[in-house]
Order: sequence, then structure tokens, then C-alpha cells
Amino acid sequence: MADRTAPNCHLRLEWVYGYRGHQCRNNLYYTAAKEIVYFVAGVGVVYNTREHKQKFYLGHNDDVISLALHPERVLVATGQVGKEPYICVWDSYTVQTVSILKDVHTHGIACLAFDLEGQCLVSVGLDSKNTICVWDWRRGKVLAAAPGHTDRIFDISWDLYQPSKLVSCGVKHIKFWSLCGNALTPKRGVFGKTGDLQTILCLACAKDEVTYSGALNGDIYVWKGINLMRTVQGAHGSGIFSMNACEEGFATGGRDGCVRLWDLNFKPITVIDLRETDQGYKGLSVRSVCWRGDHILVGTQDSEIFEVVVHDRNKPFLIMQGHCEGELWALAVHPTKPLAITGSDDRSVRIWSLIDHALIARCNMEEPIRCAAVSTDGIHLALGMKDGSFTVLRVRDMTEVVHIKDRKEAIHELKYSPDGAHLAVGSNDNSVDIYGVVQRYKKVGECIGSSSFITHMDWSTDSKYLQINDGSGRRLFFRMPSGKEVTNREELKLVQWASWTCVLGPEVNGIWPKYSDINDINSVDANFNNQVLVTADDYGLVKLLRYPCVKKGAKFKKYLGHSAHITNARWSHDYQWVITIGGADHSVFQWKFVPERKSKEALHIAPQETLADSNSEESDSDQSDVPEMDSEIEQETQLTYRRQVYKEDLPQLKEQCKEKQRVTAMKKRERAPGSGVKLHFVHGYRGYDCRSNLFYTQTGEIVYHVAAVGIVYNRQQNTQRFYMGHDDDILCLAIHPLKDFVATGQVGRESSIHIWDTETLKPMSVLKGFHQLGVCALDFSADGKRLASVGLDDNHTIMLWDWRKGEKLSAMRGSKDKIFVVKINPYLPDKLITAGVKHMKFWHKAGGGLIGRKGNMGKTETMMCAVYGWSEEMVFSGTCTGDICIWRDMFLIKTVKAHDGPVFSMHALEKGFVTGGKDGIVALWDDTFERCLKTYAIKRAVLAPGSKGLLLEDNPSIRAISLGHGHILVGTKNGEILEVDKSGPITLLVQGHMEGEVWGLATHPHLPLCATVSDDKTLRIWDLSPSHCMLAVRKLRKGSRCCCFSPDGKALAVGLNDGSFLIVNADTLEDLVSFHHRKDIISDIRFSPGAGKYLAVASGDTFVDIYNVMSSKRVGVCKGCLNYITHLDWDKRGKLLQVNTGAKEQFFFEAPRGKRQTIPATEVEKIDWSTWTCVLGTSVEGIWPVISEVTEVTAACLSNDRKVLATGDDLGYVKLFRYPVKGKYAKFKRYVAHSTHVTNVRWTHDDSLLVTVGGGDTCLMIWAHEPEGHREFKLCDSEESDIESEDDGGYDSDVTRENEINYTIKALSTNMRPMTGVKPHLQLKEPSVDERQGVVRGSRPPVSRALPQPEKLQTNNVGKKKRPIEDLVLELVFGYRGNDCRNNVHYLNEGADIIYHTASVGIVLNLTTSCQSFYVEHSDDILCLTINQHPKFPNVVATGQVGDTGDMSATSPSIHVWDAMTKQTLSVLRCFHSGGVCSVSFSATGKLLLSVGLDPEHTITIWKWQEGAKVASWIGHTQRIFVAEFRPDSDTHFVSVGIKHVRFWTLAGRALLSKKGVLSSIEDARMQTMLSIAFGANNLTFTGTISGDVCVWKEHILVRIVAKAHTGPVFTMYTTLRDGLIVTGGKERPSKEGGALKLWDQELKRCRAFRLETGQIIDCVRSVCRGKGKILVGTRNAEIIEVGEKNAACNILVNGHMDGPIWGLATHPSRDVFLSAAEDGTVRLWDIPEKKMLNKVNLGHPARAIGYSPEGDMVAIGMKNGEFIILLVTSLKIWGKKRDRRSPIQDIRFSPNSRYLAVGSTESAVDFYDLTLGPQLNRINSCRDIPSFVMQMDFSADSTYVQISTGAYKRLVYEVPSGKQITEQSHIDRITWATWTSVLGDEVVGIWSRNTDKADVTCACVSHSGLNIVTGDDFGMVKLFDFPCPEKFAKHKRFLGHAAHLTNVRFTNGDHFVVSAGGDDRSLFVWRCVHMPH
Repeated sequence: MADRTAPNCHLRLEWVYGYRGHQCRNNLYYTAAKEIVYFVAGVGVVYNTREHKQKFYLGHNDDVISLALHPERVLVATGQVGKEPYICVWDSYTVQTVSILKDVHTHGIACLAFDLEGQCLVSVGLDSKNTICVWDWRRGKVLAAAPGHTDRIFDISWDLYQPSKLVSCGVKHIKFWSLCGNALTPKRGVFGKTGDLQTILCLACAKDEVTYSGALNGDIYVWKGINLMRTVQGAHGSGIFSMNACEEGFATGGRDGCVRLWDLNFKPITVIDLRETDQGYKGLSVRSVCWRGDHILVGTQDSEIFEVVVHDRNKPFLIMQGHCEGELWALAVHPTKPLAITGSDDRSVRIWSLIDHALIARCNMEEPIRCAAVSTDGIHLALGMKDGSFTVLRVRDMTEVVHIKDRKEAIHELKYSPDGAHLAVGSNDNSVDIYGVVQRYKKVGECIGSSSFITHMDWSTDSKYLQINDGSGRRLFFRMPSGKEVTNREELKLVQWASWTCVLGPEVNGIWPKYSDINDINSVDANFNNQVLVTADDYGLVKLLRYPCVKKGAKFKKYLGHSAHITNARWSHDYQWVITIGGADHSVFQWKFVPERKSKEALHIAPQETLADSNSEESDSDQSDVPEMDSEIEQETQLTYRRQVYKEDLPQLKEQCKEKQRVTAMKKRERAPGSGVKLHFVHGYRGYDCRSNLFYTQTGEIVYHVAAVGIVYNRQQNTQRFYMGHDDDILCLAIHPLKDFVATGQVGRESSIHIWDTETLKPMSVLKGFHQLGVCALDFSADGKRLASVGLDDNHTIMLWDWRKGEKLSAMRGSKDKIFVVKINPYLPDKLITAGVKHMKFWHKAGGGLIGRKGNMGKTETMMCAVYGWSEEMVFSGTCTGDICIWRDMFLIKTVKAHDGPVFSMHALEKGFVTGGKDGIVALWDDTFERCLKTYAIKRAVLAPGSKGLLLEDNPSIRAISLGHGHILVGTKNGEILEVDKSGPITLLVQGHMEGEVWGLATHPHLPLCATVSDDKTLRIWDLSPSHCMLAVRKLRKGSRCCCFSPDGKALAVGLNDGSFLIVNADTLEDLVSFHHRKDIISDIRFSPGAGKYLAVASGDTFVDIYNVMSSKRVGVCKGCLNYITHLDWDKRGKLLQVNTGAKEQFFFEAPRGKRQTIPATEVEKIDWSTWTCVLGTSVEGIWPVISEVTEVTAACLSNDRKVLATGDDLGYVKLFRYPVKGKYAKFKRYVAHSTHVTNVRWTHDDSLLVTVGGGDTCLMIWAHEPEGHREFKLCDSEESDIESEDDGGYDSDVTRENEINYTIKALSTNMRPMTGVKPHLQLKEPSVDERQGVVRGSRPPVSRALPQPEKLQTNNVGKKKRPIEDLVLELVFGYRGNDCRNNVHYLNEGADIIYHTASVGIVLNLTTSCQSFYVEHSDDILCLTINQHPKFPNVVATGQVGDTGDMSATSPSIHVWDAMTKQTLSVLRCFHSGGVCSVSFSATGKLLLSVGLDPEHTITIWKWQEGAKVASWIGHTQRIFVAEFRPDSDTHFVSVGIKHVRFWTLAGRALLSKKGVLSSIEDARMQTMLSIAFGANNLTFTGTISGDVCVWKEHILVRIVAKAHTGPVFTMYTTLRDGLIVTGGKERPSKEGGALKLWDQELKRCRAFRLETGQIIDCVRSVCRGKGKILVGTRNAEIIEVGEKNAACNILVNGHMDGPIWGLATHPSRDVFLSAAEDGTVRLWDIPEKKMLNKVNLGHPARAIGYSPEGDMVAIGMKNGEFIILLVTSLKIWGKKRDRRSPIQDIRFSPNSRYLAVGSTESAVDFYDLTLGPQLNRINSCRDIPSFVMQMDFSADSTYVQISTGAYKRLVYEVPSGKQITEQSHIDRITWATWTSVLGDEVVGIWSRNTDKADVTCACVSHSGLNIVTGDDFGMVKLFDFPCPEKFAKHKRFLGHAAHLTNVRFTNGDHFVVSAGGDDRSLFVWRCVHMPH
């Protein structure tokens, strides 16, 4: 039998020929040691030219395509392609990995760059968004990521002179990025007029914000800031591929084959044209340059590397060559010399010297070459071509001998016969031709018979036979030289083959995997001398196997390096080397063969690190010497812990069942019961499949786990305390070195690890969202800071955590097979080991990854446990055969036999070790495992008298050992925990059932006892009194599922799984009687009540047998059930049986005969049942959950007082219901402790305890029942029922609006007015008269007979020199966003300033000077604002904005943290809250920031805002969350409120844990919509509701309701930090007692109300803040008011329109005041110099338009209902009013001579009124035939014309007052206009931009000087243009700040200011005009 192991010899990579120049750039550098670093295929190469040596970095598993050098020039970062590509940072000196960066990019990593310090690395992905990612590479952590560009990015660089700035370039773009917080914000480079927009290929940054970049056309583009400053034309003939900056200047390399050097100011120094040099050739293209001192490295497209010395630049040295374009397939080795010959699709054949590692000859052929062979004498070289021809050359001078073409298709294989007489040529024409060498290659034979192309051929040693393989996987033989096929296989038996390169045949069966027939091995070559075989495959693996290898799936060693397919592999003539060639990577690899004897000596050479093992994964073949797998381990490896339904799935499942629920929601649901239960004691310990999970704590208590509970057991008092944070099976437990914290890991789809305190039982941190399916091993580091964990996913992923921060430090796939242990090195926390099935690995951390090496032992055994020893390199592991392996580093030194059977647990002591095994022996050892000092056998005989139970068997398998407090703690497989005293006696502390499900449970009729039976074939009696022990146990011959006490408690009936049952004496457990009447399992068994005369026995075969107990006879059988029987109950009289079956049927039978009865549902309830354990029937229909399809209620039990029904279900929940449970989906209390299904529940005889048993978790849990009114205990064990209450949360119009509002994203905004027609910039212009006559407009002859063209616009400042406006500066904003945002007004600087926001502007208002300053960095509307109250962060503000999807691009929602005084941005947090950020809050220390999103999940996220790092994020609620706030004294606790929602959150590490508010403590309390939050001392929280009540919570339990704190919703609350007083604000009618603002004491008991003197009927307060003696109030009506606490005086600080849009805007003709008219029915007068509102008039109707008379003495107002009013300005008296129209007035204008009033309306009409006729306002005329509604109107200077812009994008001119339309264009051109507010007309075509397809320019205004026009549009932008602007897409400046939709814009008199009015934002912005200097 051939040896089945992998060969002992191995390969070492010695040289790589080639360099990757194709599709890569900037990948060639000098390191600090003056070595050259580059890459080829999947290998990083460090080449020392002086010593001609190469070192290799082999950490990648696919093609490397990008490389960056660290500024210190020792470390290198390389990026690869692949589905999950990663970046490696490695040391070019040691070629070891320093860090691995993974899990972000897909497809590949296109570019890399280090910053100046080398702290950060930026990478660009090849995904569709070209994601850019910035890393803290040492920690493997992403600092920021953003979509880079829609098209490819070619280069990226850090600005070396400004921190956190980057530049990227690529296809048709260049972008300048700034990094702030976690946000990368781009600005596109502006090409402008200086250069063409084109593809930029490379760049380099210089100082003073200058960037040099190389373009596709060979120019250099020079940028200053983001603008193109100048170009250096024709720097290269075509594309510039590479640019490299150094101290002396810049080097560039291009496609034209030139390298140019430039000085620091980019003046040319010199040019080196490589095409002209000796080694040059036409078409040479430079891909990479590196300039250091006087040396320049150049990499070319054709895989060459040149080194140029500057002063001798005409003689470049060619230091590396390789094949270029196309695939490389041909390989041959010289028969006698160390030469390899390769030929490729690049048509070159090359000869390489394997000793000198150099190219010694090269010859170019006519055709691509596909195969090669050298004749046996080494004289001839035959080459097979792609076109079907072959050529023979002489080797010594490469001259042609012959060229023959007999075939059409490619020649894939040719070989000379060993005697040198013949050449066999195999082609893709399915045939092999034989040529005679001596006959000048005459064709002498042909082999036909193959049905597919020829792939491999081998000659026999006597040259008589040829074997071939073809593409269809057939193997054929031919006689030579005739070519006749050999069909009789007998004659081949003795044939010896000269070479073996075939992939088929018995000798090489082993190269194929066991169960696959894939054709992916390209090449094989056998080394007969050493009996090894080398193979090359499509996956880039070179494998070494034994030869021959007969059985499939042989063991191998594998080597990575080639990235994609390897096309050929050959041994050199003397078997010293293996040569392999890569198809796509064009590279030639030379491997040194190290035979066995050598490899032993080479052990001290550390194996080359790779991420995959170079020593093969053991394949699973039947190794002859594999020991028997221990049954226990076998069992354990097969456990998968998969669940049908994970608890994480419940919310979705509930959502799916919502419909069912809504139907029943109308009916009243049963209330939850008043009483509750609390876990009291658990019998059980999980030993059957977990190990080393039992420890002493600091205080000497014992901590372990079972089911979903962590248990802390006090052995002195025999009590237990519980950690209940898990919701499914705990699988592992580790203790912190200080023994105060414990880490536990659980099963779950996204399983979590909890680290909790054993004293307080509170979670310190929860690590979640990384491991799938479960966590099976954990270990703390010696300093306690790190935690290692192993997952149950298919790869058994290993993670390393900083557990306090909840940060994942590193992760890596562990192994395919199960891993049992992970241990962190106590001396070096960066190292760890894992051990498991056939697995022992030594790992060390590298950035975000781990690098592992296999333990070096001949054959890896299965390891069950491992510990580190007395020094950092010593490791001891226990195997499944009972040995202890002793390791130094990763080498096995020796093994010691320690136990019979597996060693399951070991523990390192100060001076030695303790081990425990399957043999039930605990052994103490010295510190080298030389001597066994003492053994303890676990036997019944040595059990001490104080034990809490009985040992089931001697020598149970030991699964956990721990030492402490003078004792050894032992956990066994049978679920016992024992304490071994050093002197020998053993005490049993806790025990439970062994493996197997526990179903049977019965409680004693009058004693505190219970009995359980289980599949582990035992019956046990437990004491439920405080002694908590197992009193008796008896083995049964079969497993059992049910048991029952007789009514007197003397007998106990047990039903077994084989259909028999027995009755035993309840005290002695001896048999009394037994029967065996059934085949199937006995599922329930019950004595009749009273005397217990009858016994009912239910079985799985659908019958219930009734026995007479006294006569021991069967007296009746109940028939008629269709399915197995699940539950039985007797009535009180012992006459009637109730039966449930598995098909959810309910039957009734009469005893003793068993006759079936039909009883109506109404009667069933009247029957007095002795017990109720059934789960069907109307009286319990409410116990079935909404999601009953996926979960069964398995058990129920009614308390003896008939009040509470307890149930158990498949998901492990124990629930309590109020009995009877009528109506569907009753409310309940539920408890999680069991992990999987709860199989049975029972109350004790006095209802004081509830006993439950779990199926899979084998536990018996005892719960103390706490009756109603017993309120001291913490409610937190129970969770309220999880169906939303059917009560609506209350209604209020303001709340509804805030909840339903859809915030528009500016960038996606659409038009505001219902426009029709073609946009102006798309209209085809009709030629004017002049143009028709051939006169070009604007080029009119200087002397013209025509009159000179009049001014377009009458100008006011004629006398002065007119000055154009060059800029606008935001001066004032009138407005405050109060109607749909809250808690957004705050004091700053001890009350000197206030801060608030409107639109996208944050405003700081100084109260003494009334000056405003602005924060304008937001790109869209601000929705929330908060200030940091910690003294360390004065004036730090956070604001959150609206945004689009959360894809981290510039339109994503973001939070800005900024300094209110300097307006400096401190951090920008881009977030995934799609829609926007609706609430922000700082933590107590000010370092954390909490944000809530508007996304459908209403995500809650916690940030470290200074770093821009996301700490944690979790789904908040299905409906809107309004506010979330940190407790003012905490960094970990916060509260969120919203629609029918209040939750109390804790931040544990990186996890957010939450509890719903519990209402049940107060009668009739219902969940309302909660709107606001405040806090009090001692964990009190106050929440304001929609009904005006305030709820008071202690922790998460409702303790009090402050009824009607306000009459309407309580919108806002503020907690004053200094004195704890609370301010509330609500919606209320002002009255004598009350007001919408109240100040309360700390408990919310007493209050004082304030009235806001606003004159509103209802005051609605949206924001409050309290300063020193003052309260700041923001209202729904856009006012901000300061209220004095002492005198209650109100001072209005800010006014604004409360509802928008603000349509009407008019500026005074001579003063800096203006009027606005809005939808809220008010007209307001604003004063710019005084910065305030002077007056307001309530019109009672929404106003639409407003206009001043030319003198400013009258005002006309147009209303939405078609009416208009004229007021006198001085008295505000109405002068006249009129309503001639029924639809809104859009514009209203006085004529310049004050005679006419023009009124334009939506009814497509303009009416003229003559004001001289007096105030009755009779219409004198109107303009007709207007195609659509009127938008804007302007009078001519002489009042005789009016121009109208309309909704059809048409501008019309009419005569005044006749109303006649003027159509003659030349006439219109001569009109001088008094004003210009039209957005239409030839003069203003330029104001329409390209991207107004969905949105419009809404308003415009030309300055009084007539030189500028300012516009407003639907995107919320104000733009400044020159006037007139007849050219399309005119140049302009844009000013941001408004929300979407500007409605109007005006210049004030003298062009001092521009006023813009907002639609969505209800705000008025005043901009100061900056005029150009003279």
C-alpha cells in the first residue's frame, strides 16, 4: 500500500522572472536599503541588484495590482484583485506581514497611497462606485469611506503639505478631497477655459495647494486649489502614465517611451528617450518611474525594468525582463544544461539560465508560440505555433532549421523521442503527427483516434510507444513511429515511460480531488528519482505529491505565487529545480527542490509565511494510520447548533403576521397577569458538549453556564444568581484574569458574546454582528484587555477584540474543521493558538488580519485542549488519544501519555499543570510534564457527606477543571460539578440531567419535591426546599418522557419510550408493577384524582389505556384519536378525561371504559378539572402566539388557585397568562432562561414555585412565584408582551405633521409651480428682423441711421459711475425652524448668545448687538441641533441634516460638529440614516454623540465624534422616533421616545441593548405617543406625551403619571444641569393659571406657569432652554422668546413667518426696509439696519403678492382667494379692496407714474385699475390671450407697456391700459423697462442651467444699476449673473443656504442688499452686496 501522506520534501521559491507592467502603474520603487520593490503575479518581490538576490512576499492569494511605499521606505502596501480582495502592509526587509486590511473593497484594489506621516493609507476599489477608503492601517481600521467616482480612478495621492487633504484622478475627472470626521468630501477640479476636460492618469502634490497631473494627451495640467492654473503642453508625445515626486523634483514617464525630469517648479531638466538606447525598441511604453538621487528606475509595459544613472543617461541597464502581452504556454528544459526555454503569445522565445537567473537569449518569431521541446542531444529546439505550424531552431545561435505547416489549428504539445529520432507534434485538430528528425523532419506517421484536442504526450523509454491525453479526458496509446493505436492493454503492462507529463493514468490518480471530475490541472511532471510529482492547475497552485499516487485525493504540499492559471510545470534536467509558468501573469517561477534529508536540516529556516497553508490542508482521505475517532468527540463535531428559527427572526416573522393581528386587534385582548415569577435555582451544568467552562470568581463563588443562563453559585449558602442577557444556548465561557468578569458566547444567527460582571450581573460589553451561527471558544488575554473568540461558521472564523470598546481588532478564517480552543499568549498578546479537529495552529496579529501557521508535527491529531506554559514559546496541548503534546514555538518537541482516552481539559498552575480526561481522572503534573504528582479518581466511594446529590457513575468523563481556594473544581460530562479537596474527599455541588432531552416532570402532591425523567435513562427526585439537591436517582432500562405522582404521593408512575410503563415506590424508587402493552412511546401518564383509583396512560400510537391501580388490570381503552397524544387531564370527579393530540385536536373520554364524549365548548369551561395541562380549548386560546406557524406551545399548567396559567414553548420562553385566557393573542409576561424548547411546566402544590424543564438544554429550573402586590422585586426579568397595543397613541395635528413630513432633498427637488411647455434654454429662437437681413445683433455699424438702442432698463443712480456687484455676503436671516423641529434653541456663553437654525444655516445671535453669524457648511436642511454641555467642549454644537440614501457620498445625510463661536467644523459624520438625521444628543463627558435617523428602521447610532468613528448602531423602532437623549450623568444610558414608543437603552461595548418601558405597574396605563424627555436623580426619567400627561419612570418601569401637565402635547422638556429643575413646553391656550411654558421642581410635583405674550389663540412651544434666571422658548410660530423667571416678562428675540411659502416680497423705493407676504396670512415689515421686524398685519387669508407704490406711501397686497387690498403705509389703514378674480393673485404692480395698478392672477389674466379714479377700484381693462398663469410683471419706464412672464415659459408684452398685445420684436427691443423681474426673455436665457430638467428658475431681479441679475431656483440656490445674459449657461456665482424652492428675490434701493424669500424654509435671507472697486 503506497504511503498516503504528503511528501516530506518541499519547494522553495528561488527566482521570479518578470515584472507586471501591463494594466498597472507606479509600482516600482527603491526601498531604504536601496533594494527594488515591485510585484509580479501574486508575489511581492524585493530585488537586491548588487547581490542579485530576490526576496518574496507571499501573503496574497490573487494577482497584485497596486503598490505603495511608506514614507520611511521600509514598509510596502500591496493590493490585490479577487472577490474579497485585501491589502497587505509588509516589511520589505523581513518580507513578513505587518498588517492586513480587509472586508471593505470588492473586485480589487486599484490604487494605494500612504500619507506624509505614514499613519494613514488610502485605497481605491475596483467596484462600480470606485470606493475610496482611508485606513488606520496599523489597527486595520477604516477611518472613512466614500464613493470615489462613477468612472475608473487611476491615481490617488495625499497632499503632502496639508493634512487630511487628498487628490484623486481618473477618466475625465480630477477630485480634491478633504477628510473630516468620517466624511470624505470631494470637490471636482474645474478645467475651465485653461484646458480640455480629459482623462487624468497620474498626479503629484506640491506645496501651496499646487497639484501637477499627467493627462492622456501628454500635457501636464497644473492645479491651484481646485482650479486649473496652467498647462505644460506636449510634455510627452502621448499619455503620461507615471509621475514620481522626490527631493530634487519630479519624474514623469509616458507612453512615448520617454522619461522626463523636472525641477521643483516644474521647469524641465532633461529628457531620456528609452526607445533610442541600445536596449530600446519601437513601441516601448513607460508605466512606472522612480527617481532617487542619481538613479532612475523605469518599468515598461513589456515587463522590463531599466535602471538609469542620470549622468550617464544614454546607457540604461536592463535589470529585469519577462514575457509581455498574451498568454505564456510554452516551456521546455534543456536535457543537459541548467537552461529553461519559454515561448509565448508575444511571439518571442527566450532562454533563461537557471544558475545566473538571467535571460541569455531571445528570438522573435512570426507567430504566437504555444509549446516547445528540446531534442535529446540539446541541439534542436522545436516550437509549436498557434497557427498550426511548427519551427525548429538551432539552440546555439537560434537559426531556423525548418518551418512546417501541416495543420490549421494550434499545436499544443510536441516532444522528441528519447532516442532522438522522432518528433511527435500534437495539435488541436485532434491528431498527432510523427516527423523523422534525421530526414529533415519528414512526416513519417500520424496518430488518429482521439475525439478532441491533444493536451499531453509522453514517450516510452524505448521510443516504441506514445501515450496521449486529450481534451475529453481520454487516454490513448500508439505504436511508434507508424502511429497505430494500441487497443490491447496487455502489451503496455511492461512499458516504461521516459517522462510522465500526462494528467490521466493510474499512477497519477491521486492528483485529482476525490469527488470531482473537473478538468483544471494543466500540467504534471514526475521526478522518478525522488518519487515526487509536481502539478500545476487553474487556481495558481503548485502542488507536490508522492509518485506514483494511485488513490484519488492524495495528500500534497501546495505553494502559492502564481495568481491565476499555471500553464506548465517542468523539472530541470538534474531535478534541482521546478520551473512553472503562468498564463495570464506572463511570469516564470523557479523553485528550488529541497529533498527530504535537506528539509530536516532546513527546519531552523522559518517557513515562508502565506495566508493559505503551504503545507496542504489534510484532505479527508482514509489515511491508514488515522486513529479511531473517540465517540464523544465524534458526537461533538457533528453538533451544528443550527436552529429552524433564530430569536433574531422573530420581529420579521411578527411583521409578516401583522395582518392576522390587526384583525383581532379590534377585540379587547386579555391583560397580563398581576403576579410574576423570578428564576430561583437551576439544576444543570452544560458538560456534554462544552469544555473548560467552570471557574472560581474573585469572591470564591463558582461561575458556569447551562441553557441560556450564566450562573454564579455560592457554595456556602447554596444559592444561585443569574446573568440573563443571552437569549439562546451559551456554548462557551471564559473568565477574566482578575476573576471578576466573565465572557460567554451563544448560539444565534448573528451570535453575540457578552462580557459581564459576576458581582452585579450587568453586561460590561456585548460583541455582536460578526460571528455566524454561534461562538464556540473564548479566551481573555493576560492583561484582560483583549478577548479572542471562535465562531461556528463553516470557516470557524477567529476574532480578536478590544472588548471594552467593542472593537474588532483582527479576524481570519480558522479552519474547515471544528476548533475547540483558542488561547491568547499570556506574554505576547498579539499571538494566539487554536486547537481542534486535526488542527493546531499558531497565529499572530497583523493589522486587521491574523496570520496562522500549522503546528509542525508529522500528522496533526485532533487536539481537545491547549495552554501556554512557563515561557512565551512553550505550548502544551491535549489530544484525543490521551497524549500531551509539548511544543516550542510551532515545533513538537515530545509527547507524554497522560490519560486513557481524550484529554478534555487542562489548566496551567504556578508550578505545574492539572489535566482531566475521559477516564474520569484528575492528574497533577510538574511544570515540564515529567512527573505526575498526584491523581484523583472521581468515584462514589470518596463522595463527602455534604454533597448536594449523587454521582451517577464512577469515573465520569471530565470536561472542565479549574483551581482556586485550595480546591480543584471539576465539571463532568454527566452534568455534575464537583469540588475535590487537595486531600482527597470530593463534594458534589450541582448536578443536572445528562445529555438527552428532558420531558417528564411531576410535582409532589403535598411535599416540596419533584420528579423528572429524561432520555438519559434516569428517573430523579429533586428537593425543591432551600437545600436544592437531588435526593434519589434510579436508572431505567429505556429513556422516558413522562411521570406522575399518585394523589397520596406514595407511588410514582413512569412511562418509557418503548411503550411500557412502571409504577415505583416514591421513596425507595423500587418497582411495584410494570406493563408493556404498546409499541410506541408513552407520552403522558396520569393518576385519577381523589383516591387515585385509575391510571390513564397515553401513547404515541393514538390510544389512552385506563388501568385500575388496585387490581393492576387494564379496564378501558380510549380510541378515536387520529394522531399521537400530547396531553391528558382528569376532571375532579375522576370520571372524565380531556385529551390533546399532535394534530391540535381536543377529545373527551369517559372513564373507566374509555367511551368518547362530545361536549360543547361552553360546557367544557363549566367542568371542574382536577388539573389543566392542555394547550387547546377556548379557555386557553390566547396562549398561542401570532407566529404559531413556527412555534408550538409545548406545555401548560394552571396554578392551583386557578388564576395563572404558565406555558412553555419551542422558542424557550416561559410565559404567564391570566386565566381563563379567552380571545386571541392575550398579553403575557415572558421569561427567557431555557434556550430551546421548554418541554414541561408544573406548579408546586402550594403555587409557591413554578418548575420547568428544557428539552435540549437538560435543565430543571425552579422559579419563585411572586404574587400580585408583591412589588419590591425587580421587574426586569420579565418582558412585556411584544404586540403593539391596539390603542392609538393619541392624535394631534402638529405631531401628525411632524411624523408624516417628507423632507425634500434639495438636489432632487422638482418644480414648485405647475409649469408647462419648453424651457427657455431649450426653445428654438426665431430670428429677429435684423438677423433675417443679415445684420448680426450687437455688431451694429457705429454710425447707423436707426435710432440708438435704448437702455434695457431705467437706472436710478445715473449720476454716479455704475459699479457691478461681484459678491453677496449673508448678513441677516429672518426665520427659525419651529414648526416641524424641536429642542433646537439653546443659550451659549452664559446666555450672551443664542443658537438656532433655519433652512441649512446654523445661526448664532448675539443678544446685546443683535448681530447674527452663520454656519453654512451644511449642504441641505438642518433638522436637529444640540449643544455639548461638558465644560471641556465649550460652544461645541452638533447639527444633523436631511440627506438622500446612506451611501456615504456627498448627498448622504450627515451630522456636523462645529464650534459655535469660530464656525470651525470639528468633525463631519456621514451616516447611513437614509432620509435624514432627526435627533442628536451629546453624552455626559461630551465625547460621544447619539443620532437618530429618519430611515424606515429609525436607526440609532452612537459616535465618537472627534475621531469620526461609529461606536454602535441598532434598529430603533418601526415607527418614527422623535427624540433620543443621553442621561445627563452617563455615557452609556439613553432614552428614546416616539410614536407609541419609549425605550431605555444601554451601550455595552459596541452593542446597544434596550428595554421597553413597562406600563403594567400602573392600572390602565396605556402606551401613548411620547414626544419629549427629561431626567431626574436616582434613575428617574420623565417623558412628555401627546395627551399632555408626563410619565415618570424609575429605570424602565412606570411609577407615576403627572396628569395633564399641559392641556395639549408636551413637545419639549429641558433638564437644567446645575439645579435639576425641569422646564416643559406644550400646546395650550393661554389662561390665567396656565400657559404653554412651565417650570417644575426636580420631581415634577410643583410647577409655575408662564404666559407667552404672543397674542396667539393657542401657544405651541417647540423648544425650551434655561439659562441664568431666563428661559428661552422657541415656538411653532417661528418666534424665539426670552422669558424672565422672576417677573415673567417676555421679550421676543426672533420673528419669522410661521407657514410658507413666502410668496410676496417688496423692497421700499428709498429706505432699507422690505415687506413680505406669506401663506400664514400675515404681511410683515422688516428693517435691515435695525435687524428686526417692525410690524406685522394679520390679513386673515394667505397672501400671495405685494408691491410698493413708487413713492413708498401705499402698499398693494394680492391674496390667495383672488382679492387684493391697498393699504396706506403710514396708518396701515385700508385704502381700498376688490375681488374680481376667484383664484390666487400672483403679482401686483404700481405703474412708475403711480397711475395704474396691474394685478396678475392664476386665471391667465392681468387686470388694470386706474388709481386716480379713487378707492372703489373699478377695472378699466385687462390683458387677454395669456397662454397660462401669470408669474411676474414689469412696467416700462414710461408706464405704457407691461411685460408678463407666464407658466408656459412664454414672455408677452401688452400695452397699458388698452391691454393690446405687442408682437413686433423690434418694437419690444426698443422698450426701456422700469424694473425687470422676469425669468423669461432673450436677455436672460443665460440664467437657465443645464440641470433644470425637473426644476425651474423661479424668480429673478435685475439690480437698479442694470448691470446684474440675481435669481432664485427650485434647488434653493441664489445666483448672481451679469445683465443682460443672452448666452446660454452663463457664468455665475452661487450662494447656498435656503432650503428647496426660492419664491422671490429683490434688490433693495441703491443695490445695498439682496433679499431672498424661501418657500420650504419660511425664511428671509438678506445678503449684503459687495460692489467691484472702481
